[in-house]
Amino acid sequence: MPTVLVTGAGRTNSIAAGVSSRLKADGWTVLTSDIDSGDYPCDLSSALQAQGLIDRVRKDHGAIDGLVLSHAHDEESGILDTTADSFDRHVAVNARASLLLIAAFARQVGESGGAIVAFTSDHTTGNLPYGASKGALDRIVISAARELGPKKISANVVNPGPIDTGWMDEETRAGLVPYQPLGRMGTPRDIAGVTAFLLSAEGRWISGQLLSADGGFSARC
Repeated sequence: MPTVLVTGAGRTNSIAAGVSSRLKADGWTVLTSDIDSGDYPCDLSSALQAQGLIDRVRKDHGAIDGLVLSHAHDEESGILDTTADSFDRHVAVNARASLLLIAAFARQVGESGGAIVAFTSDHTTGNLPYGASKGALDRIVISAARELGPKKISANVVNPGPIDTGWMDEETRAGLVPYQPLGRMGTPRDIAGVTAFLLSAEGRWISGQLLSADGGFSARC
């Protein structure tokens, strides 16, 4: 069975949890990581722990075939109230750790290659450090598609839009649903299907893309 590492899988109703369940059903050996939970607890704000995470998973389970980057650090702030420390932590977790994980993953893939899927966001105003670090993530993953293609590695970024993972109250949900052409909020299960396809042999011809898998939320004037 192929092996996949899914980061940011700490909450039971998260996108990462939905992806993990789907991939297990599809026959993957799924290993999860989060800052203090999952199969492999790991603090990705530390540059050393990213490489160490890949090394531990590979030692215990052999070569890793898929990498799903769902971890994120998020503290809402804007230009006037973002501190240097906060900005640095966002970049360290959301961008630098992703770069290091991708590089470590690429170094250990076998002849059959592998697939990378990372989750991004277009949130910027009022959430500047998060949005800026996710913008850096986008560039890293798209670059990986070009640089790692010769190793038979595909790499894509998925923007799921607003997904109902338990953080929405009724007022928020009611305000967002009118902007969803399909008339409902997205769920982790919706993103799990997209992710499973991109990781599959059939989906790996798609590479170097930033895909909006948001039920049409971004298709606005």
